[in-house]
Amino acid sequence: MSAGPAVDPRGPRFAAVLTTIVLVVVLVTGWWPLLALQTVVFAIGAFVGLKPAPYSLLYRYLVAPRLGPTSEREDAAPLRFAQAVGFVFALVGTIGYATGVTTLGLVATAFALFAAFLNAAFNFCLGCEMYLLIRRVVPAGQTS
Repeated sequence: MSAGPAVDPRGPRFAAVLTTIVLVVVLVTGWWPLLALQTVVFAIGAFVGLKPAPYSLLYRYLVAPRLGPTSEREDAAPLRFAQAVGFVFALVGTIGYATGVTTLGLVATAFALFAAFLNAAFNFCLGCEMYLLIRRVVPAGQTS
């Protein structure tokens, strides 16, 4: 997963707010097709890149112009890793709901919501911190 360009750190927080809203709606309603759409959003951010991700596009074209420029930049690699972690939980949740294993859907969605809420409310990216911890334990270029 290549890091790509550095990003405006306000964008991922905006995405976390939208993700939190989507996941709350899923938990309240049990409407798993919405979770499936969120899974696609995570997949694009993780495997295609942050720039074409739907919430990034909304931020870039609708929100950022109203906020003005920032000199702050954040490495994209931890953010993409966080999107991959979100993808896994959302995928497991979608599969759980779609196959009638509702408890699995609820638990996986709740874990994804917890991580998204931490970022949205406290600017703490759990997936990013996991990425940084893994990088400290297994430095870049080291193979097992």
